[in-house]
Amino acid sequence: MAKLETSKAKKPSNFDDSWEELMDNTDFVQMFLSEVLEDYIQKQRWYGGKSSKLKYIELTEYFRIQKDEEMYYGLILEVNFVEAFYQHYFIPIAFVTDEDYAKNDKILPISIQGTEGFIIDAINLDAFRKVVFERILNARPHDSTRVQYHKGERLTETEYKSSRNMGMEQSNTSVIINDKCVIKFFRRIYANKNPDYEMSLFLSDKKGFKNTPAYLGSLNIIDTDNLMITIALMQEMVENQGDAWEYMLDKLDTIFDNLGKKNINIESLPHAELFARLPIKDVPHEIIDWAGLDIFQKLQKLAQRTAEMHIVLGSEFEDTNFTPQRFNMDYEVWLKNRLLYQFQNRLNTVENNLHKLKDDTLRLADQFLEQKNKIRKRFLAYDWTKMKGERIRVHGDYHLGQVLVTDDDFYILDFEGEPESTIRDRVVKQPPLKDVAGMFRSFHYAVYATIFNNGDKYPFQQDALYHAGECLYRYFIGVFLETYTKMVQEANLNIGYNQERIFMLKYAMLEKAVYELGYEMNARPLWAIIPLEGIASIMNEEQNL
Repeated sequence: MAKLETSKAKKPSNFDDSWEELMDNTDFVQMFLSEVLEDYIQKQRWYGGKSSKLKYIELTEYFRIQKDEEMYYGLILEVNFVEAFYQHYFIPIAFVTDEDYAKNDKILPISIQGTEGFIIDAINLDAFRKVVFERILNARPHDSTRVQYHKGERLTETEYKSSRNMGMEQSNTSVIINDKCVIKFFRRIYANKNPDYEMSLFLSDKKGFKNTPAYLGSLNIIDTDNLMITIALMQEMVENQGDAWEYMLDKLDTIFDNLGKKNINIESLPHAELFARLPIKDVPHEIIDWAGLDIFQKLQKLAQRTAEMHIVLGSEFEDTNFTPQRFNMDYEVWLKNRLLYQFQNRLNTVENNLHKLKDDTLRLADQFLEQKNKIRKRFLAYDWTKMKGERIRVHGDYHLGQVLVTDDDFYILDFEGEPESTIRDRVVKQPPLKDVAGMFRSFHYAVYATIFNNGDKYPFQQDALYHAGECLYRYFIGVFLETYTKMVQEANLNIGYNQERIFMLKYAMLEKAVYELGYEMNARPLWAIIPLEGIASIMNEEQNL
């Protein structure tokens, strides 16, 4: 067997096996894993192990994705790290002889039975996308084979016409079919159903929730341990004007610009109590004059869609994966163990990166370290016996970037859960206010991002802009809370009494800000001021339970 040559000037490796038998060749598999994929996978933007040191790759599963004479391999790789943990990834591969098809994600030049060509990532191949789509389109109602295709009730397409890359994604790869459907191929794989697949199927097919992309189909496999693993999810293509994060940044830029244009006296702006529910009619005219009415009406609509999502998620009484639950000791122990571990990790990260910080960010980081025992006590103050609300399946990673803007409405998407969480943690039932707290933290981020990105264009000192931003942020929260709380209570979704709700929001927002701190300290230390400011703000509020 020829040794692998990576130089274009040298001949590719030659194997006498047919393409259909290639994965049964142990010499090929060993070479492919150690000499090719170790290098290839680390260069992919969807690879989540860049901060760790790769040790070796194993092939845990492979399966055929085929239709008639066309056949592709789906590989599930176990990436083992020096730090003694592992992750699983999905790569579909194709063999092509035309170099034009191998321009994107060329993995390996190879000769198979004398035919020279390339192994490529099949997702870049139009023919592969067509096979997956047609297998979903023609799926049998009850597929009991190892590779299972499922067709959703709302799929109306009857034939394959075209496909194109969606682009812009980091952790997964999505393609658009017929300009009507989106197939999301999950790159990071878990030994169980992906929550995005499970939640989409439940919300869309079972409950008819309209403000999430309709579930249209999926591809799952049954692994050697008889567990279902989600490979791909197909959903409706929602025409949109972008996500709510970009929408909010645009709105906030106009609002901060108004400070100068309208000669707003920042110091005289009326302040709202944090977490006080506010109908729009009770928002002071000074705030409406400055920010405009439209942004508050949009927040009402977002609160409405959030409430409707939670009402649907709390309405199931047969499927135990979705039935509401009360708080109990097991949940409290799980929560505290998880948060204390995460908190210690963040303390270590801040201590090791203080030298990267300066000015207000350094001051707040020092304050965070000084308050570590108080913050730890806040996390330990959780007492399940005082909680009267319910726990349900929640979005789990709810923020403005997970919401699409469509004319005057919003669509909620991406139910995979928090990237750092294990697959088991992502399906634990949580208080609905955990999602609300995540959205509030996203509002806070948007305010500060606007100041960071455009501060020089506003005729005010940064401290004054922070002051105005914190003021506006409280009104955003108040208007959202009024609509959300009223709707869920009218639908008899139990989110607890007023003190419990405030405690839960503070607790979940503190948790989220601590979570965010790790990302910012590692990726962009200058932005660490946002979660640090959030932590300080919450800690300075009087605890209400």
